[in-house]
Amino acid sequence: MAGPTPFRVEWSEQAVEAVLAKVRAYEFPPAPPGGGWNYGCDADYLQSVCAHWASGYDWRAAVAELNRYPQFTAKVEDFDVHFLHVVGEAGGRRPLILTHGWPGSHYEFWDVIDKLAFPSKHGGKAEDAFDLVIPSLPGFGFSSKPARPFGQRATARLFNSLMVDVLGYDTYLAQGGDWGGLVTSWLGFDHGAHAKAIHLNMIGLRPAGSPQSPEEIAWITRTGAAMDMLGGYFRLQASKPQSLAWMAAGNPVGQAAWILERFHDWSDLRAKPFEAVYSADQLLTNIMIYVMTDSFTTGVWYYRALLEEGGVNLQPGQRCETPTAFANFPGEALYSAPPRSWCDRAYNITRWTDMPTGGHFGAMEEPDLFVDDVRAWGREAG
Repeated sequence: MAGPTPFRVEWSEQAVEAVLAKVRAYEFPPAPPGGGWNYGCDADYLQSVCAHWASGYDWRAAVAELNRYPQFTAKVEDFDVHFLHVVGEAGGRRPLILTHGWPGSHYEFWDVIDKLAFPSKHGGKAEDAFDLVIPSLPGFGFSSKPARPFGQRATARLFNSLMVDVLGYDTYLAQGGDWGGLVTSWLGFDHGAHAKAIHLNMIGLRPAGSPQSPEEIAWITRTGAAMDMLGGYFRLQASKPQSLAWMAAGNPVGQAAWILERFHDWSDLRAKPFEAVYSADQLLTNIMIYVMTDSFTTGVWYYRALLEEGGVNLQPGQRCETPTAFANFPGEALYSAPPRSWCDRAYNITRWTDMPTGGHFGAMEEPDLFVDDVRAWGREAG
């Protein structure tokens, strides 16, 4: 197996200008007056973001920022897997793989990288440092694309090989949310000899059997109602993803609207407005990773891959026995945490943290809370 090859993000002015020309030329369809976010991405917000994208977004600064940390590609099976590899104060010890989800990217972790790798620079202790490996999922960003949907359990196999065979870490820790939470769960379930502990901010695996308490029944009911209101995207992407791909291809504004709606609906907006949670530049850099790599299509394929791979339901007697920590961010509108009893039947839960704020994108929304919990878990996990 070949070793890692250094990688840099390079977007040509010609390619970026072709995208911006489409943004400038986009003809916005009608939107119900006063509809806000109730009908999809808010029209006023989208137009504001697109105006900034077309004339104020400094894409060259974004490229420089994306090249801030050492990054590589490595051939793993049939994929060229893109990943950051930040060896900080850990000096080759305490490896931690961080896995993103959809519609995020490896950029989700930008505000926690330095604090996790170099804690003493941020008021922490050097012994809390990690070696960070932050890959792009197959079909996402700068990783190569599959010819057909490729799932989360198979991704865990790739990422275990990346850690063990390519980077030489015999054991490691793993963290993830959204799809990254399911990939990380499969790392714990299938590769526990190497993934010695996992940390999740979304529960992925489901225990065998029916709900076993009033609390579990109530959670199932709430989750079903939330899916009815907010889960249309999931049903489309898991059933007919190519229909969405046909509409989104060559349409950066459409892709942006689809992605922005998820960020809005899944973030903790109880105490502050959406505009205060993320900057327009943060959101646009994440969107540009999809647009410039033409990975919107293969990103939505990842949902169909879940079904083709067999789903998330464990069989009777099965459980992820790898020690598991869970960070429960309370602003999760769609994927709220199951009761502890439910999680205990699917995972060997050894740490549970109820966060005060934050939603689906924990590392982006509340980076300090995320860092504190990962550090504390790392001390316990060894």
